[in-house]
Amino acid sequence: MAEFWEQYGALLADSTLETLYMTFGSTVLAYVLGLPMGVLLTATRRGGIAEAPRFNALFSWLINILRSLPFIILMLFIIPFTRMIVGTSIGATAALVPLTLSAAPYIARMVEQSLEEIDAGVLEAAQCMGATRRQIVTRVLLAESVPSLLRGMSISLITILGYTAITGSVGAGGLGNVAFRFGYQYYRKEVMYATLLIIILLVCVIQSIFDFISRRADKRNR
Repeated sequence: MAEFWEQYGALLADSTLETLYMTFGSTVLAYVLGLPMGVLLTATRRGGIAEAPRFNALFSWLINILRSLPFIILMLFIIPFTRMIVGTSIGATAALVPLTLSAAPYIARMVEQSLEEIDAGVLEAAQCMGATRRQIVTRVLLAESVPSLLRGMSISLITILGYTAITGSVGAGGLGNVAFRFGYQYYRKEVMYATLLIIILLVCVIQSIFDFISRRADKRNR
């Protein structure tokens, strides 16, 4: 065991940092895209604060198409776009592009679901008080749905963490790359077990942290 960690310890540590970089980096970027998309879906639905049924149907259809694309196919399909954005299609930074584009529509739907949980009476009260659409979005919809949004973010992080293993198998780095190169190609089962253990620990830590934060942010628990 000591020999194993002496040989692979540094590699696993560096790969874990790469995995965290890809996971958190792409999650932040995906929320930059997905959060406004989710708000737009909610605002333009029937009965929404900016009702536009035709636009909503078209936009919803587009998001459904993007969500239906398998990640591995999307990643390979947009390689030219990835090279145009970051200058290469290999490495952890290059992986941010497909991870972000794949997660954004998924996050948009999660945001939409979180915002739809807001009591219609709260929205009506805000409108009666003369709140603008922007104020309703920022001070009512987003502010009231913070606990749900945080729970959704934990799911997004864990899902993207799983996607990083796929990007690692095609040269993006991270734990997926270590598992594929050293565990699978060199038949080192202990490497596979180590990467799996680290990923399980990361998932448990992420879930525990966001469960704690969401409970603290929930007004019902105060």
